[in-house]
Amino acid sequence: MAPRTIHRVLMTTDTMGGVWTYALELSEALGAYGVQVMLASMGEPLDKCQWDAVRKIPNLEIFESGFKLEWMQDPWADVDLAGDWLLELEALTAPDIVHLNGYSHAVLPWQSPKLVVGHSSVYAWFEAVKGSEPPAAWKTYHSRISAGLSAADLVTAPTFTELASLRRHYGSFRTAGPIYNGRKSSLFPPRPKESFILTVGRLWDEAKNIPALEAIAADLPWPVYGAGENCHPEGGRRRPRGIHYLGKLTPAEVAHWFSRAAVYVLPARYEPFGLSALEAGLAGCALVLSGIPSLREIWGDAATYVAPGCPEALRKAVEELIYDHERRSLMAERAKDRALRFTPPRMAESYLKTYALMQHRKTATKEWGKRLLARNRPSFSGSFI
Repeated sequence: MAPRTIHRVLMTTDTMGGVWTYALELSEALGAYGVQVMLASMGEPLDKCQWDAVRKIPNLEIFESGFKLEWMQDPWADVDLAGDWLLELEALTAPDIVHLNGYSHAVLPWQSPKLVVGHSSVYAWFEAVKGSEPPAAWKTYHSRISAGLSAADLVTAPTFTELASLRRHYGSFRTAGPIYNGRKSSLFPPRPKESFILTVGRLWDEAKNIPALEAIAADLPWPVYGAGENCHPEGGRRRPRGIHYLGKLTPAEVAHWFSRAAVYVLPARYEPFGLSALEAGLAGCALVLSGIPSLREIWGDAATYVAPGCPEALRKAVEELIYDHERRSLMAERAKDRALRFTPPRMAESYLKTYALMQHRKTATKEWGKRLLARNRPSFSGSFI
């Protein structure tokens, strides 16, 4: 039996990082195919900028909450309450597909096929940043994430690297392969480049490895600018040192800085995809990235790579681009060409194929179950007394 057309998708998101940007980009791209997206947000309440972005997407309906996220401290009471809320939303919105940008809610008794997208994980973060497993307090997280992955109809992630990491840390699950993220190139028009270096991201996150850039900033002939949130959502503030801190900028402001920067640096120890690098590439920046497998998978020969634990190598790589204009122009051109492969329509098409596969499998399973029940149903002769 052929699957029904996908009309409605219930999608979860958090409001505190790249998953939010990804969810809006995907939702808008799905709109071109006539898909209505009901977006259930968790984490922090939407700010004015986020509400403005939501209102510009006609096929998107937002359902806002403030439930804690899986990676936060002691989140499980909130996670369970969020599960009840999400099931209510499914009953209210009648989606064809449930698209979960988290893990543990996949175990819920959904009526619709459920896709889990693995954007990151605590165990992979600890492996890359600390070189160890998380403390024992994270065992509940591990069991809940493993159960969610196992319960999903299909699992995807933005790179082969991240899919392999999820399998290594949490066990087996069903997957149709990775689906790469996409961004609209029109949001990042290149402008005449200026002599400075830029980095963008959650500056409080050790995985971003901002200290590696701070350690060399004073020795570089160009100034270094950094933008992003420096306050941890559960308390604490990281004060950038040695770089010009721009604060947390709006998406339009970030795009403006990308358009001006000649070199973009992402020295991350853990980066499942690297959305900021994609945005920098679209804006025509030459890229200096840490040589971790996920970033190499995305960028191939379109970036300069350095070991994340070697500030001296980072300094040499950045200085080479500063002093060699021809190479800087070449690498910026390569980054732009590579970035243009990661488009929202291509991302949306891949998700629609995955949704259809899940729907077809569920329909086939139901039909098989009906036939099996009919074949095994007992027959009676005579009459009941």
